[in-house]
Amino acid sequence: MPKDPVMLLSYINLKLRDFYPSLEAFCEDTNEDINAIIDTLAGIEYHYDAVKNQFV
Repeated sequence: MPKDPVMLLSYINLKLRDFYPSLEAFCEDTNEDINAIIDTLAGIEYHYDAVKNQFV
């Protein structure tokens, strides 16, 4: 997983768009900490939109 927040945003949105129906499914499959992802991306003012299944 990228450490840089902007790279993380791109990586997560790509995975959500192409492979996973939700952020929860991504985190369960990859054993990533959902709160760490949300907090990191909130730091650059992006928030998860469950309807769009992406960070916006």
